[in-house]
Amino acid sequence: MSSTLNPRTGKSQAAAGGLTVFAAVMMLIVGFLDFFRGIMAIVHDHVFVTTPNYVFKFNLTGWGWVHLLLGLLAIMVGVGLFRVSLWARILGVVVAALLVIANFLSIPYHPLWSVVVIALCAFVIWGLCVVHHNGNTYE
Repeated sequence: MSSTLNPRTGKSQAAAGGLTVFAAVMMLIVGFLDFFRGIMAIVHDHVFVTTPNYVFKFNLTGWGWVHLLLGLLAIMVGVGLFRVSLWARILGVVVAALLVIANFLSIPYHPLWSVVVIALCAFVIWGLCVVHHNGNTYE
């Protein structure tokens, strides 16, 4: 990766590529975490805590399939982000936002894991949004 300076901002284009790679790695980590969480919920849903009066009460096996599919989608987008393409960055932000919503709704079932995945998704969204489509970082 070249480290040429942008004449307009004076910043290195390598930093822009570095943020995309950072987001790709974080997306892969989030994808695998959610994939394994989905498998746990499908195979052994008794490992999750159930809350009797939760407003967003859903079937844990159904949530397992949601997390499994979102995890697989995040893994595919994470691999696509290594190509530093605009479509992968846009889809990465959308998938990370969906993962934030899914993990927020499932906080009572596995609170610490949900909060960690929400934080990782926030870093992914940040890493993908601070880079212009031509590879330059914001000032």
